[in-house]
Amino acid sequence: MKQGSDAFHDGMDGRVVLVTGGTKGIGRSIAQAFLDAGANVAVCARSQPDSLPESGGRSATFHACDVRDAASCRAFVDAVGEAHGRIDVLVNNAGGSPPVEAATVSPRFSEAIIALNLTGPLHLSQAVHRWMSAQPDGGSIVNIASVAGVRPAPGTVAYGAAKAGLLNLTRSLAQEWGPTIRVNAIVAGLMQTEQVELSYGSKAAQEEIAASVPMKRMGNGADIAAAALYLSSPMAGFVSGATLEVHGGGEMPLFLDIVRRHSDDTA
Repeated sequence: MKQGSDAFHDGMDGRVVLVTGGTKGIGRSIAQAFLDAGANVAVCARSQPDSLPESGGRSATFHACDVRDAASCRAFVDAVGEAHGRIDVLVNNAGGSPPVEAATVSPRFSEAIIALNLTGPLHLSQAVHRWMSAQPDGGSIVNIASVAGVRPAPGTVAYGAAKAGLLNLTRSLAQEWGPTIRVNAIVAGLMQTEQVELSYGSKAAQEEIAASVPMKRMGNGADIAAAALYLSSPMAGFVSGATLEVHGGGEMPLFLDIVRRHSDDTA
């Protein structure tokens, strides 16, 4: 049995991979990793990017798609399936939310966030099911979730609730669609993205946050891409309905910091 990247390449050469939100940030890193592993990669977003991931003279293909719309999702999936005759991997990466006040945010905004982060992945999963279920070797779906879905998410309530729902969607589809289609999720921790200041503030704040993580850094696109590649490869052939936490050891509980700061009070 081949080890490491060789095993990934053996499993991904010629495979057809869809990455939503694959034109920037973590999604672009995921698309790049699959391209480097030999896959044919299709990415989608609402608008055409200035450039696309490339590897070895091959480029990802772009498809305009609003993942909040079921018809748009189906059109994207079928266009790729008809072009290649198969679909092997779907990475539901598109998502996110700006910070908002739960008490005053509009219903329309909340519905859009839930559609982007939860119902969109469901629409896309339903669309690829038609292709994957007809293939002798099935397929793999990887949902990119967040720590916001496994702990409180003040300031992004709808986002946190949607990501929590995405984890249940993962487990439910894995049971309903096995053994043909494997479905797994990645819980992404604190990430250093293109617009990191929107989530974590100033450079000084980012450095302090990074220092609080056991691995002493925030995560990046390459970390999530490696996990997605593993979950989609033959190396994870018996992994389905799983949640892989990629968070560098997790966030330090707040009460421990408070205890340390008041330790002199009990000395």
